[in-house]
Amino acid sequence: MQELLVAAKVIRDKVTLAGIAEVLGSTEEENVQGEVVKVLDVLSNTIMKRRLLKSGLVCALVSEEDEDICLPKDKYTGGKYIVAVDPCDGSSNIACNVPVGTIFSIWERQTPKEGPIDVKLDVLQTGRKMVCGGYVLYGPSSMCVYTTGSGVQGFTYDPSIGEFILTHRNMTFPSHSKCYSVNEAYTHVWPPAIKEFVDWIKTPNKEGRRPYAGRYVGSLVSDFHRNLLYGGIYLYPKDTVSKSGKLRLLYECAPLAFVAEQAGGSASNGEANILEIEPTSLHQREALFIGNKADVDKAVEFLAKHAQTQ
Repeated sequence: MQELLVAAKVIRDKVTLAGIAEVLGSTEEENVQGEVVKVLDVLSNTIMKRRLLKSGLVCALVSEEDEDICLPKDKYTGGKYIVAVDPCDGSSNIACNVPVGTIFSIWERQTPKEGPIDVKLDVLQTGRKMVCGGYVLYGPSSMCVYTTGSGVQGFTYDPSIGEFILTHRNMTFPSHSKCYSVNEAYTHVWPPAIKEFVDWIKTPNKEGRRPYAGRYVGSLVSDFHRNLLYGGIYLYPKDTVSKSGKLRLLYECAPLAFVAEQAGGSASNGEANILEIEPTSLHQREALFIGNKADVDKAVEFLAKHAQTQ
């Protein structure tokens, strides 16, 4: 975590000076996801890899920006941890000053450190086996929120001393939701169950404290963080275009699911708990329903009801 936070401080400085330092815009290249790579994506990825892979603690790193596993050079091998990271989530919004973030997950290596990395055993582990997961949010104030399986702690960056200070102890979702976060521009490609669920959210019901307010930033870290503080659900369902889902399991869905569960919430792909899903590839995509447990359960209920009628 110390090494990761050092990298996060450097990324924070790059984000803060993005317009001045001319790190806005794209490289005109596509990453393994088929997405246009932003200059800040490249910088953030390089910073993370240089810091973590030279720490002697990390034996392999999976990044959204790299097709294959990144391994440390010879003299830095022998680390006991596997790290998966989205170095700069929401980078497409950086030019308009929307908060972005880094999402990370950490597992312990399962094979002897003297031998080669076994992708299936060491890297493709379930979220349930994670030893640490969380995110760093670069906004008006920068925050690191993470869990090691014993509650969720939030630290706010104090630039006057250059350190993250514990400001949010034992974070939990509020008992009732206020927000729902989804890109409704994709309504036309949603399955009927999702349309009905979102209609349910927007239908006035005094006892259920509905309707919820629609709040969608387009930066997963920002949307999740707001819902963690105020109560809500974020959803990115499967649709007729993204038939397997859109978000990546190892370094987006799983770490946030770990945080959500430790904060009293829940995360599902609509059929299974995110933390129970067995990864089959580095950049595996899944649907994601994450936030207050009651809302996630309700979304799963809508999906199950439609599945039974088909």
